[in-house]
Amino acid sequence: MRLLLDLAEHKNDGFIALKTIAERQGISKKYLEQLIPLLNQPDILRTTRGYKGGYMLAKSPDQYTVGQILKITEKSLCPVSCLEDDPNKCERVSQCKTLPMWKGLKQVIDDYLGSITLKMLLDGDFKADGLF
Repeated sequence: MRLLLDLAEHKNDGFIALKTIAERQGISKKYLEQLIPLLNQPDILRTTRGYKGGYMLAKSPDQYTVGQILKITEKSLCPVSCLEDDPNKCERVSQCKTLPMWKGLKQVIDDYLGSITLKMLLDGDFKADGLF
């Protein structure tokens, strides 16, 4: 998230090297190098190589949601693994008393994280007050 927030904050600076982001964010460049293949999609990042090479956001910060980014980097936001498959392949699906609760939690997570954009985080327009 901090990688993309850094790119959002410096969106007018052109392509930004990972080394620069790593230094500004206090994150290992090696760690960022592991994230780039996940995020290096046409609708997420633009890249260029060479002397002034680096990365920039493909869209404006208001077009990225936290949910979208976490689904790319974490693969799943499901609270239980059986909700990852559609249709649900769990052998207990027809008798599971807790499944409706887990489905509800998944919906809350998806709605919540889908409502927060990079721009909101960057601008400080997001407050979690009263949510918990």
